[in-house]
Amino acid sequence: MGAVAFRIHCQNFAVLLDAMDRRLTDLDFAGWKKQRSEAITLFKQLGYTLDKEMLILGERLKFHNNSAGPDADVFMDELKMCHTISLKDRLRLDSPTIPLADLLLEKMQIVRINEKDIKDTIVLIRAHPVRKGDRETIDSEHISKNLANDWGFYYTVTTNLNKAREFLPKCPALSNDDIQEVSTRIGQLLAAIESTPKSAKWKMRAKVGTRSKWYEDVEEAPNGTSPASALPR
Repeated sequence: MGAVAFRIHCQNFAVLLDAMDRRLTDLDFAGWKKQRSEAITLFKQLGYTLDKEMLILGERLKFHNNSAGPDADVFMDELKMCHTISLKDRLRLDSPTIPLADLLLEKMQIVRINEKDIKDTIVLIRAHPVRKGDRETIDSEHISKNLANDWGFYYTVTTNLNKAREFLPKCPALSNDDIQEVSTRIGQLLAAIESTPKSAKWKMRAKVGTRSKWYEDVEEAPNGTSPASALPR
């Protein structure tokens, strides 16, 4: 998961990532909690040191590279940040990355989204069609069903999708065809999200709206570094 996964899945459009100066800084992985000890053993063998203070967060392992290479994070069963994305039952659906729909959601769940995450999202959408899908499509049904039960998650994702669409004409790396295709696909995804029936819980929460906080604060790690800054790069 993270920036490396986007490059793996978007190889035909990697030139856009390069043109956007989208650099790789860290490595991010997803696994099952039952693999915790195996992950720790593996990364130690690869020359990493486990950040033991991060163990108190439970669902995340952080490893520091003892050489000049990148640090690494392993998220166990779920990505729990501004919103929670369950990965436990999704990890066998694609390889070597998490599914495309989850790659998109991991970026779109960031309440204070930044430009690099928008760029990754744009290239992912440029490289893949949006529909109920398989490994090489962005599964609009999976995304829509997840958001139909959680108004806060829905609000963050739809807000960020619109931000991504607004960013398109501001990005000189994109051609007119790129802009048109991504804009169309974002529209298709938003339409699928809106047309999916919402739960009673969603409807009740929608009445409150943004008057009440709709997302989780990302707690600081014990070393003072915010995990928000270590979201999948």
